[in-house]
Amino acid sequence: MTSKLPQSILFCCDHNAVRSPMAEGLMKKFYGSKTYVQSAGVLADKDIDGFSIAVCAELGIELARHKSRSFDEMQKLGDELSSFDLIVALSPASQKEAAKITRFYALQVDYWPIIDPTGIGEGREENLVSYRKARDQIIKRLITKFGPPQAEL
Repeated sequence: MTSKLPQSILFCCDHNAVRSPMAEGLMKKFYGSKTYVQSAGVLADKDIDGFSIAVCAELGIELARHKSRSFDEMQKLGDELSSFDLIVALSPASQKEAAKITRFYALQVDYWPIIDPTGIGEGREENLVSYRKARDQIIKRLITKFGPPQAEL
């Protein structure tokens, strides 16, 4: 069963360097500018992962300019986390962090347990396989939640 596109959505994971930037880019590619989309991490201590950039580039999604940010950094920059219609947590740590926000605000938080592809493969090709698997899990969840892409891949 598909849901109506929210006006705003925040994807989150551990470092905002792998899964959540992929989800942000895929959401923008699939559903255009109909939804305000951002991503964050529990921490922002890493740069965007090169394998994330590579597997999204295969679908025409550019992530190289992504700047990792944490929940705290978003709030310091003026993004009010309570203003998002939907927060999608892609890791257990980010689910826990998102749940803290719901103690004070009535927000919908979905948990999509997407694999962490970092460190799974040995060598470039095996790494790309694991990152594609994470990317494809996100794609499946997006389509299940919001229906088929509204933009061409």
